Amino acid sequence: MNTLAGNRWLLFVLLGLASIALGAVAWIDAISVTLASTVIFGVLFIIAGAFQLVHAFALRDWGSFLFTLLLGVLYIVGGGLLIEEPATGSVVITVFISICLIIGGAIRCVIAFQNRMLPGWWLMLLGGLATLAIGVMLYATLPWSGLWLVGTLIACELIFAGVGWIQFGLALRRGSAIIETRTF
Repeated sequence: MNTLAGNRWLLFVLLGLASIALGAVAWIDAISVTLASTVIFGVLFIIAGAFQLVHAFALRDWGSFLFTLLLGVLYIVGGGLLIEEPATGSVVITVFISICLIIGGAIRCVIAFQNRMLPGWWLMLLGGLATLAIGVMLYATLPWSGLWLVGTLIACELIFAGVGWIQFGLALRRGSAIIETRTF
């Protein structure tokens, strides 16, 4: 720990500050971040589709050649559509996320009711209801929610990661100070 903690703790803190700053920028312009992310998803789908096609032709004698080929073509077409229409693509992504939240929230509510005899079961119910409500609200506010959701999620991830890196760096600094005190 001593070699990592030395003066390197500051690098973790700086990484955290940079991440928080980028998260704040993403939060301020969540729509642009959403659209840019959707285009990047499209590029990644096209790359994945190209690899899928190469894989299909490299293993042509494999029993699933046609399915592998079809999957590669679908990836490429889907990626092209995301690049061509990032706003529509972000709405589709938001529909998927909202459906997942609705289903996940409903399942947690059922699990909570099935385990009513356990203390604290209502916390799972509360979490499930919150997740369900968020999913319904996202779906109900389409297409608008599709424009800001992905960018906002990216902003939140950057900010939370930044806070984590700062905490980690400061913990390394405190740990280094404790180790140095003990060695004297």
